[in-house]
Parts: sequence; C-alpha cells; structure tokens
Amino acid sequence: MRTVSRLCLAIGILLAVAFVLFGRLGTVRTAFAGSYLRPVLPLQVSTVPSNGDGNPYGLAFVPPGFPSHSAISTGELLVSNFNSSTAAAQGTTILTVNPNTGRTGLFFQGTSPIGFTLALTIAKAGLVFAGSLPTSSGTPEPGPLDVFDRNGNLLTQLGSSDSVGGPWGMALHDRGSTAQLFVSNIFDTKGNFAGSITRLDVSLSPSGITVLDAITIASGYTSAPDVAGTVVGPAGLAYDCFNDILYVAAEGDDAIYKLKGAGHATSDLGKGQVIYDDHTVLHGPLGLIFAPNGNLITANADPAHFPPSATDPSEIIEITPEGTFVRKFSIDPNPGSAFAVEINNKDRFSEQFVYVDDFVSDCTIWSLPTTFP
Repeated sequence: MRTVSRLCLAIGILLAVAFVLFGRLGTVRTAFAGSYLRPVLPLQVSTVPSNGDGNPYGLAFVPPGFPSHSAISTGELLVSNFNSSTAAAQGTTILTVNPNTGRTGLFFQGTSPIGFTLALTIAKAGLVFAGSLPTSSGTPEPGPLDVFDRNGNLLTQLGSSDSVGGPWGMALHDRGSTAQLFVSNIFDTKGNFAGSITRLDVSLSPSGITVLDAITIASGYTSAPDVAGTVVGPAGLAYDCFNDILYVAAEGDDAIYKLKGAGHATSDLGKGQVIYDDHTVLHGPLGLIFAPNGNLITANADPAHFPPSATDPSEIIEITPEGTFVRKFSIDPNPGSAFAVEINNKDRFSEQFVYVDDFVSDCTIWSLPTTFP
C-alpha cells in the first residue's frame, strides 16, 4: 500500500511541481511534443548507506567549474544524513547521487556522533561545507562546520572561534577564490541555545580555506530543543547577491525573514523584517531556496513546536520574495518528512528539482524542461 500511495502521490503532484518551478502549464505540455521526451515520473533514490544512516537533511549540487578528476563531478548531488540507524543526530555519512541514473556512492563517512544538518553547500574552488549538530545521551550539542576537499578528505573544522555553533542551515555567495558563507547557528559561542547568523568572509583554494572575518549579522531567533526534530532555530538561508538580501527560514519562529544589506553588514542587524508568518501555512520552515521564477520555496519540517494539522503534513511552500503566498503541496502523508529542497539548472533545456522525504529516507528528483530549440 505504501508503494501505491507514493506512486499516486507522484502522479498527483506532477503539475504542482511544474507550477512551482515554472509557473505555467505550457511547459509540461511541450515536454511530450515532438522528439523531446522526458520521463513522466520522478526518480526516487534511497539515501540509506550500508551503515544504516537515515533521515537525509542536506542537499547540494556540484556547481559548474568544480575541479575535474575529483570524487564528485559538476551536476552530481550530495546528500548528508542526520541520524544513525539507532540514534538521532548521530549520522556520519555524506552520499553522492547521480541525478540522472540514481546511482549512489559514498563521499564521506566519519565516526559517530556527527549529525550532519541542512547546512551543506559546495564551492567551485573544490571545497564542500557540511554543518553538524550531534547529540550526547539525547542532548543536542554544538557541532562545527566541516570543510572537505574535492575527494571527501576532512581539511578543517570551523567552530566557536569563528562564531559557528551547531550550523543548522547555510548559504554560499561564491566568487571563485573568495566567498561569503552565511551560517545559521543553533548555539552561541558558549554552547547556549541562541539563534543567530554568522557571515564568514573567506578565501578559498582546493587545498583549504582562510577565514578573513567572522561577523554575527543577525540574532534573536528562537532556538530550543524539540522532541520531534532534535532542535528548532534559524535554518534555511537563501542569498540574493544582486540586491544584497538574505532570506531566513526561521524554524523556531515559524516565519520567513529578510535581512537587507547582509553581505556588507558590519554589525548585528537583529532578526530582520518578517515577510511571511501565516501559521496556518507554515509549520516550522526548514529548507529555503530560490525557484527559477524568482520566488522562494521552503519546506515545512513539522516540529513539535509547530505541528501540522491532519490535512497538511510535510508540505513544500512557495511564496514571493515580498511574502505573498503562491501555492503548496504535500510530499508525504506523514508529518516531519519535508526538510531539504534544491534546484539545479542543468542547461538551457532543463531544471532538476530535488527534495528529501525524511520519513522514508530518500530523495525525489524531478527533471523538467524549461526552454526548447
């Protein structure tokens, strides 16, 4: 029955996904015209490795310009696991996924506990960043931001000395040899619950990272333990570099904020401006990305702080940058399944839209066309 229900769900949300990505039905019709054909149903890939880790939290596509002869290639997908087979926030693995075939591999496996979070991103210089938030006897603790080379070797860890504590989400402004890393933190530098955002101004090379400056640019977000999702706090981040605005999915506040001037701020901007906080729609927003149409897509994590109703579990939400609700759809009938979302612009012909289903520990990859010759 579970397989049948997921198949029906996949068929039912095909048009919803197309609307979220492109905002018009004509794109879907064109996909089946002439010789340009694509699968109707998405690719569903288990993210459970051989050690039994589950509950995928982080998603990141390898960007164009990433060094060749690496363990990962441009267009490939990385998925990080939060839980081990027996305990919350003790997952130790980051997987590779070929988004076209579904073939998986192992990018990194560490020693428990690690608890890889939503904070996962890849710089074209040849570095991978992965946040962690482990538990000890069930108690969440601040973990570092791990920095890996292009072959999955751990280079360094950024922690309290860089104003990083339990990275829950992350955004990257990649400028090649330099970058800005925006990191949402569950803990302060003393290990206390205190939701904040740190901007790390860094220089990058394939062999490492140098932190030039670490600035707390936002604070005051609700951060606390949560029996359903381990913790709640500031989570997914999406940075608009053209307008210098950082959007924040504040899971613990059940709201979406925007921070103007985030890339140039030299002091704490507070929580920023609320753009959306309709509690009948939001239920602990976690992942946050931009859609190709410029809107924001977030995923309701359904924490115990903000549980869904029986009719709206595990939803992906689309809103405009100004905070107007556009649409929503559920990816699973069980609560607490929607965590990370990601989009990859493969080429001028297609986009890949990916989301994780935390309930069954898999990721779903939609490949839909955009423009045509």
